[in-house]
Amino acid sequence: MVSPEVTSTAVSASAGGDGVFVIRMENPPVNALAPQLLDGLDEALDVAEKDGARVIVIASGVDGFFAAGADIKTMVDVDRDGFMAYGRRLRSTVERVAALDRPTIAAIEGSALGGGLELALACDLRVAARGGKLGLPEAKIGLIPSAGATQRLPKYVGRGRALELMLTARLLDADEALELGLVDRVAETGQAEAQAVSLATRMAGLSIPALTDVIQLVDASFEVPLAEGLAGEVSRVEALFDGPDAREGMRAFLEKRPPRFQ
Repeated sequence: MVSPEVTSTAVSASAGGDGVFVIRMENPPVNALAPQLLDGLDEALDVAEKDGARVIVIASGVDGFFAAGADIKTMVDVDRDGFMAYGRRLRSTVERVAALDRPTIAAIEGSALGGGLELALACDLRVAARGGKLGLPEAKIGLIPSAGATQRLPKYVGRGRALELMLTARLLDADEALELGLVDRVAETGQAEAQAVSLATRMAGLSIPALTDVIQLVDASFEVPLAEGLAGEVSRVEALFDGPDAREGMRAFLEKRPPRFQ
């Protein structure tokens, strides 16, 4: 992999010729989502989009933590306006990740807490390594999750389990998180990024417009009536049929060769 030019000291990045772009958060000691880390994430996402990344992996370069959540040091001494401004800044980056037009994978090495878990929930898939903890402990400091968890978590684990996790502020290990549906794969300690990159490499060899349509249709299935969702599915597949990837994919299948998608 090569190292794209990212000027922020709070993140690093690497990109492979296979279209996989890895962003590593590096804001020790716990990867708190301070403004400088959020700025670094946005800068790295700018570079990923400019470089034509096909799949983006968000990982950690800090031992023991994927991300510890919102920066309490930033919040504790500000007034309500400052708190609101920081919340908007945090949500802007989280929602940008959620809205990307290409697949994203969170490589959760170490603990993902509060806003750190919300960042992971905004990704399309999550790989968690054993040894870390995942949870939403905001009630312990008199707050609630406010970067998407109250809305996204129930879609992954169901209403009751989502409430139980947030109302008790308890933490999960990777295996329980997999059992509940909070994460999609479990890796051995130290292997979350490697497993996420392996998964991303497989995905990057497929048609990205097709994968993006699948993600958007599945996400919409929680919000729209079945008939509307089915109509959207038909509309998307017909549009894909007219596109270059479908033509290339079908030709490659008949010619018994790997497709060369755009």
